[in-house]
Amino acid sequence: MKTIIYHNSRCSKSREGLCILEDAGEDVEIRNYLKDPPDYKELDHLLKLLKADPLDIIRQKEPVFKEKYAGKKLTRKQWIEAMIQNPVLIERPIVVRGKKAIIGRPPSLIKELLH
Repeated sequence: MKTIIYHNSRCSKSREGLCILEDAGEDVEIRNYLKDPPDYKELDHLLKLLKADPLDIIRQKEPVFKEKYAGKKLTRKQWIEAMIQNPVLIERPIVVRGKKAIIGRPPSLIKELLH
């Protein structure tokens, strides 16, 4: 079974999460979501696996969030569209294994997903 990591190589937590997966011998698919953003269907599916609302996986400290979205009341669809247009808003790393997914913050949560 392939384990997918939505990864940003500039992020220390994402790099640490990837190391955990590689050290565990996982067959890892690295998804550089900044260069290859997920589409609506994929993000919607991720949110369902995470049992999360869009705002649960949005990085609200990012400048683009503060400039464009802070204080706004958007629908689920509008928040997903915002993440598609601005993938930097997506929390990282997100790890998917089978029918389970987690946000790897802290990265130790990734170990729990593997057991």
